[in-house]
Amino acid sequence: MTHAECAPARGVPPGGARRAAMERGSAEEGEGCAGLWELPVELCERRPECGRCSRPQKVCLCPFLPIHPLKVSTCLYVIQHPAEESRVLRTVPLLAACLPPDKCKILVGRRFSEDRYPELATVCRNPSTLILYPGAEATNLEEVAVMPSNPLAMIIIDGTWSQAKDIFYKNPLFRLPKQVQLKTNISSQYVIRTQPTNTCLSTLECAAVALTIMEKNKSIQETILRPLQALCSFQLQHGAQIHHSKEHLLKNGLYDKPMPKNKRKLRRMELLADCIHLIFVVSTFPSVPHYERERFI
Repeated sequence: MTHAECAPARGVPPGGARRAAMERGSAEEGEGCAGLWELPVELCERRPECGRCSRPQKVCLCPFLPIHPLKVSTCLYVIQHPAEESRVLRTVPLLAACLPPDKCKILVGRRFSEDRYPELATVCRNPSTLILYPGAEATNLEEVAVMPSNPLAMIIIDGTWSQAKDIFYKNPLFRLPKQVQLKTNISSQYVIRTQPTNTCLSTLECAAVALTIMEKNKSIQETILRPLQALCSFQLQHGAQIHHSKEHLLKNGLYDKPMPKNKRKLRRMELLADCIHLIFVVSTFPSVPHYERERFI
């Protein structure tokens, strides 16, 4: 092959011939698909949802909700990570449907400044406000004196463990309220998803337990858990399976997913395998490795 044959054509920059050939191929391909562009586009519509429970109307859970919202003096502020807003089988809408609108306020976001959320800032600065977040500085909720004449506000962060940690530590407002945690041995009834341990609770469940303690009314927990029980029952009747906790799977050699490479996550798995419970974590929803799906209560 001569030098002239190797050189690019005059007036065509290096790579230009290849680009021109690709454009010709694309044009020919477009001509072959010309008929497809004329086909009507079918729009995918979401199933109609119930305005109260946020479930599709065919599987509405309103018959299992209280006829009238529960009368409580405690106001819940659910700080929801944006990733939780679009998840399937969420429990927060069911929680909100059980309570009056002014007693369950859901704020979606990652960062909450005092200028942008003045009401939340006022709540966080109120001495009677509590935030449900475990840790060395947290007090068991049962040990906190609740004055009947002084209505409380409680903040709950809804997200994975890493998301909740990020929200808690990167928002100074959330370190102002008194930090509390739950001390309970009840098993989660959210049996259609794998939990880290049997005592890990969903957001709805930990809110139900917290309200029961603060309102000193055991019927609250039963009422709020009823739609969750109905949800799990419906899913089981339509093909879902009961999920054992990750702790149970590890203990019995049934955990078939690869172990994490991250040392911190691996240590968590080892603690579970040794039957040492992590401090108040809550597992939820999607099918991702559940050492990434840990939540707090």
